[in-house]
Amino acid sequence: MIDAETLHLYRRTKALFTESRASLGSRSLMKKLRKEGFSVGRNLVRSLMKKLGLTVTQRVAYKVTTKRKHSDSVASNLLNQNFNPVAPNQVWAGDVTYLKTSEGWMYLAVVMDLFSRRIVG
Repeated sequence: MIDAETLHLYRRTKALFTESRASLGSRSLMKKLRKEGFSVGRNLVRSLMKKLGLTVTQRVAYKVTTKRKHSDSVASNLLNQNFNPVAPNQVWAGDVTYLKTSEGWMYLAVVMDLFSRRIVG
């Protein structure tokens, strides 16, 4: 038989976890429960999470980087999958990627000569 206080602890644990969109781990959940006046330790919170089936899902930082208008024309395939030129500076390839840093999103653009496989810009 579960007493009223334990039932209240279960409900608040589940509510806080749901409010966090399944991102609170046992440490942060314990701190929030303690702020609300519950006397809980990390091991108790861990066992509560297991009992209630609360598993943390880590969110991946994702940013939409391509916004294409379907009315735009597509560039023609000049290389035709031939990525092995016979002389330097005939074919360059480039790419842009986004890196998440402590300052925010940064862009990294690279240009490579496909003959020597060296970065030229």
